[in-house]
Amino acid sequence: MDKMMELLEITARAAGFGDPKSIPEIIGAVIGIVLSFVGVIFLILTMYGGFLWMTSAGNEIKVLKAKETLRNSIIGLIIILSAYSITKFVIGVIISSTF
Repeated sequence: MDKMMELLEITARAAGFGDPKSIPEIIGAVIGIVLSFVGVIFLILTMYGGFLWMTSAGNEIKVLKAKETLRNSIIGLIIILSAYSITKFVIGVIISSTF
């Protein structure tokens, strides 16, 4: 049984799970994952807006909808980057002040 636990600990360290993380590091990682997911949504919306524009065939209503989609996705990207920058700064300050 001890051999199995030792093997599991070696595997966990190799995977990056060996040492327990502090609460700010865990929160920062979760926020980073959520913001990355939102970034993927931005990419999908941008591709969708471009697709709408390319397939509009000169229909002004479709072009306006595509422009609106692209504009909204760019505004969303700006908000995401701002939130990520603020989060990174705050978590960095919390981690540096606790250690």
